[in-house]
Amino acid sequence: MSFKIDRGLFKYDFIDHHAVLCVPVDADVKQIRKRYLQIARRLHPDSSFTESDEQKQLGNELLSKLVNPAYEKLVGDRTRTEYILILSQIGKRLLQEATSVTLNTDLGKQLAQTPNLDHVYKSAIAKLAQTQYDSLEQVLQVIAQVSELNLVYLMRSASKSSSSPPPVQPKVQSGTPQPNTPKNPLPEPAPPKEDSVVEQYVRRAQSLIDKNQFAQAKVELQDALKLEPKNSHCHSLIAMVYLKQNQLKMAKIHFDNALKLDPNDERALQWKPKIDKALGQQSSDHKVTSSPNNGDKLPEKSGSGGLFGGLFGGKKK
Repeated sequence: MSFKIDRGLFKYDFIDHHAVLCVPVDADVKQIRKRYLQIARRLHPDSSFTESDEQKQLGNELLSKLVNPAYEKLVGDRTRTEYILILSQIGKRLLQEATSVTLNTDLGKQLAQTPNLDHVYKSAIAKLAQTQYDSLEQVLQVIAQVSELNLVYLMRSASKSSSSPPPVQPKVQSGTPQPNTPKNPLPEPAPPKEDSVVEQYVRRAQSLIDKNQFAQAKVELQDALKLEPKNSHCHSLIAMVYLKQNQLKMAKIHFDNALKLDPNDERALQWKPKIDKALGQQSSDHKVTSSPNNGDKLPEKSGSGGLFGGLFGGKKK
């Protein structure tokens, strides 16, 4: 069975673990653990709900591929904190793209209009949770519906936080003596600026790249691009990761994206011509005419490191 979902937050290349467990996005660990145990008992092969072999297999797949990963993500302190930060950023991003967001369910449309956001949202989630895994064939549709509610809730929460009124300035009545204050007081120093979530991902990725841990660095940068798909620095950095992994075509795609977003990106300007040249050479090498002498094999690369040794300045023999 395919577990692809293309509604709610899933539509934006994001795995909505809260929707899989059908818990509110602000659920605490105790709520998450309680809900997980309910679902795990429901999907267990020995459960009375899974009578046929087909249902047992489907229940096992749902548990191993959706439910268990969601639980592991949401109960770990570090992973849950990062996940909640990403949710907050996605809410702000979707708020900016509100005109392109489409709602498919009546519940989602109702939540978008109700003045009592928290009550309606949590009541709807609790009601859907009661029957979410009753029909295993309908589970993905229910998850999609819950994810749409999560999307609306995050957007409206981001809207409330971004439209808070400015602090009220106290009025000064005439004739009322005021404390002695300097005429031009110095402004208070601004608090140190914290790194954004994307900057934290990039910093971790750079550290991993320095240690040649390219697979982990790629995951960090992919998460960063989910939040800021138009970040040229992220594109050029992940292009370097693909280049180090000998994935030239993927490196070219991201270098192209980086230059579209920032034509002056130094890393992309430096490496893209080399990638284009290497891909051109690779293409010409593949155009080998078959003959009885070569057995239809491609010619061997010569030199240390082959194509990539040349790109990264391998030593000449």
